[in-house]
Amino acid sequence: MPNQITLATHFIPILDEVYRLASLTSDLDGAPELAQQGANAGELIIPKLSMDGLADYSRNSGYVDGDVELVNETVACNYDRGRKFSIDAMDDEETANIAFSRLAGEFIRTKVVPEIDAFRFATYCAIEGISVASGTLSDGEAVIAAIRAGTTKMDEDEVPFENRFLYITPTLKGVIDDLDTTKSREVLKKFKKVIEVPQSRFATAIKLRDGKTEGETTGGYVKADTAKDINFMIVHKDAVIQFPKHVAPKVIPPKLNPNGDSWIYGYRNYGIADVYENKVAGIYLHHKA
Repeated sequence: MPNQITLATHFIPILDEVYRLASLTSDLDGAPELAQQGANAGELIIPKLSMDGLADYSRNSGYVDGDVELVNETVACNYDRGRKFSIDAMDDEETANIAFSRLAGEFIRTKVVPEIDAFRFATYCAIEGISVASGTLSDGEAVIAAIRAGTTKMDEDEVPFENRFLYITPTLKGVIDDLDTTKSREVLKKFKKVIEVPQSRFATAIKLRDGKTEGETTGGYVKADTAKDINFMIVHKDAVIQFPKHVAPKVIPPKLNPNGDSWIYGYRNYGIADVYENKVAGIYLHHKA
């Protein structure tokens, strides 16, 4: 699809931008030093620790020997997406440098970030063994009861209280706020952070358009046919393997472009969104019936 750029004669230096929120899942990014490069391309090595429990102590023989195991689990990166744009130098100049200068920021804010959030939520929803509930939440009391059931399930599964994040739709967060009760405030205080997620990023499955196939050339993502809308998710940060392993924005000015007199902007994001197999209890999903 060719670029469609209207040249400016009289311009207002404020771009008519699409409203989009910044990344909503970046709080879950893990420390990069915990993941080392794998033996093969596209792999990460994640340390995994397990050990024996207590045993009876003997006054004669002392301690019972126990085993501790630290193994490196190899996981494969599952997200590799990119795009390239070309803006003619004169088009950029005659639009008061808006055509290219705002391209990168707008692309990341309106295209990259929503897709990454949607991909991560959908990926965690598909992990086998996570806690799942469903139902219609018709009022604030029902929402509070459902969230309390989620936190209780995590408590019973011995998920640590610290670093629990609640992701919830603005609609459901609104009905909680309307209650304005001690009970509702106490439930929300259990989380390190409460983050409102637009329904457009909040589905149990998505389809990533490849940007090449007919009907998918615009790229981006759409809700999968089999997907359900998510009401809320509770995520314990230590349960997820979330690393943006390689983020590569690239800018080539016209004078360095061997193929034409145009600016080139390229962007690639390569990383992983997964859940530790021993920590699936750290994900609680509640979706619509």
